[in-house]
Amino acid sequence: MTATALPPEVADFPAELRPARSDVRTVTRTFFFILWRDVFVTGRELGPFLAQVLIEPFFILFVFGKVLGELGYTSGGFQQVLLPGVVALNSFLVSLQNTALPLVIDFSWTKEIEDRLLAPIPTSLVAIEKLVFGALRGLIASLVMIPVGFLILDHASWPMDSFAATLGVLVMGALAGSTVGLTIGTLAPPRHISVIFAVTLTPLMFTGCTQFTWHGLSSIPWFQVLCAINPLTYVSEGIRDLMLPPGGPASIPLWVDLLALTGAIAVFGLIGIKGFHRRAQD
Repeated sequence: MTATALPPEVADFPAELRPARSDVRTVTRTFFFILWRDVFVTGRELGPFLAQVLIEPFFILFVFGKVLGELGYTSGGFQQVLLPGVVALNSFLVSLQNTALPLVIDFSWTKEIEDRLLAPIPTSLVAIEKLVFGALRGLIASLVMIPVGFLILDHASWPMDSFAATLGVLVMGALAGSTVGLTIGTLAPPRHISVIFAVTLTPLMFTGCTQFTWHGLSSIPWFQVLCAINPLTYVSEGIRDLMLPPGGPASIPLWVDLLALTGAIAVFGLIGIKGFHRRAQD
């Protein structure tokens, strides 16, 4: 079914009563109505959603930041490096998962995507709504981790004077994650999606500099190059550049992080939207 097709009950209307696809106001209202519907559903399922996105990062903070510190395997300064990495991890991976998995389900089993494709908005905006909603969920998941980190870690702090800039980095990280999710969700064969997630999420998690700084890998140059390919690295390092005090561990400069994230959003966004068009026309 194509995005331009109209359902029979609408196709029988006189032409002057049909939705005008070129009407900017109609397109805008429809886009935000669809987005609001998804946000409303999330609000009704807020408890399960928070449990889903908090359990894994909670145990990462507890085991790596608290338990290993109590055992003497890490120093107090490690907590200040770990917290922004875990917050960045939630921003990126939750956005990726909450964009990719619903797309696979909608296209392959529930066919719910067909109703959205019949809405009076361009197909590209349907794809953008999906990635914006995934990014919103990732942003919420990352912000919730900040107070959780304060509760778990003894030596973590979050300077409020840089919070607005940090929020901007998290937004870009969430958008980068959702564009990667859009690419995976539209290009990966549905029957292999569990395998795709298994071979994608773990490498992304452990090459995203969430538990160490990028400059700290200078003695392992091949792994440092590998981490530089991962967009998550620039979310982690961008937040550290804003949070870590002068004289602390070096971070990738913020302007480099923003440039890399902008490039990732553009590249994966274009690939994902193109893949969405292809799937919509199948």
